[in-house]
Amino acid sequence: MSDDVAPEPGIRGLSAERTKAFVDAVVAIAMTLLILPLMESVGESAGHDHTTWEWLVDQRDQLQSFLISFVLIAMFWMLHHRLFVSVHRITPGLMWITVAWMLTIVWMPVVTALTDQVADDALQKVLYIGTLVVTSGMLLVTRIYLVRHPDLHSASRDDLRLGMSIDLSMILLFLVALAIALVFPAVGYLGLFIMFLTGTVQKLMARTLR
Repeated sequence: MSDDVAPEPGIRGLSAERTKAFVDAVVAIAMTLLILPLMESVGESAGHDHTTWEWLVDQRDQLQSFLISFVLIAMFWMLHHRLFVSVHRITPGLMWITVAWMLTIVWMPVVTALTDQVADDALQKVLYIGTLVVTSGMLLVTRIYLVRHPDLHSASRDDLRLGMSIDLSMILLFLVALAIALVFPAVGYLGLFIMFLTGTVQKLMARTLR
């Protein structure tokens, strides 16, 4: 009798392609929701006879938050898209991990709105940057799951390890950005620009995972 564990069955009626399309739709909606507070502010400015320049000045913080969140969600989608290109079968476990990842993406417009409309405090920064940490963490969990279930995909182990090093680098840098935001409140979310160091940190992580 073989000692091999039988592969986990896929979800009947739910293909990998439908799952990918569902993820794309959820991400697109989340990115669209980011713009709604700005749309509302346009109407408010019009009601006060503000000029376009006055609107831009009044909403500069909101515009900054929108752009940062939009770019971050786009970045997460690209990472998820590249990972799932090689996935050809969905299991219940992988589906729930994906749902958890999507939950963090859908939550992003909420924490983005908090940074614009609620007085700045430490908890706000923890919620916003903490969400980014969890999103990266769920990508890492996805890769670990795929490493343990090679029958679900055609990605090489080396590619998955490379992805893990990227996920770990992002988690580390997001935590550093959170520390900067908490220790130096005046810097705030601008500390997220530390993410430009992802490539450098990733190389170090890749060596560690070998």
